[in-house]
Amino acid sequence: MAASTTEAGVSTDRVLVVERIFDAPRSLVFRAWIEPQHLLRWFGPRGYTVPSYTLDPRPGGGWRCCMVSPAGVENWVRGVFREVLEPERLAFTWAHENADGTIGHETLITVTLADLGDKTELTLCQETFESIEARNDHRNGWSSAIECLAEYLATLN
Repeated sequence: MAASTTEAGVSTDRVLVVERIFDAPRSLVFRAWIEPQHLLRWFGPRGYTVPSYTLDPRPGGGWRCCMVSPAGVENWVRGVFREVLEPERLAFTWAHENADGTIGHETLITVTLADLGDKTELTLCQETFESIEARNDHRNGWSSAIECLAEYLATLN
């Protein structure tokens, strides 16, 4: 079966969409995405630690994060905010930073938060990956991180 394409002509087989409903108000979920004191507590796949997360959450503002794997391997990622519409939407670029400081393939992440009263529906879209394998790696990472976010938010309610 052939992959479909988006309105912009992007093959959907290299686009990742993750959805989740949180038992937390939208304003809190939004803050968990833009405030370092929250990001340091949940960001990254399960088992990873985040010793460093800096960000300037405004259009054109940058962000940079170090995620350390359970084996002790540092993974640096960074990007630039394209859109910050509190409390409903964030859009930012994502790229791995290589040991020599060069930047890997860049994708665009859009996080949309729908208000469901005491709950929030999150839709995360990341596009466009250089391969299906890269998309699948990110699917595993984001699914784990989003679960960590749900657990973290539960400690704040």
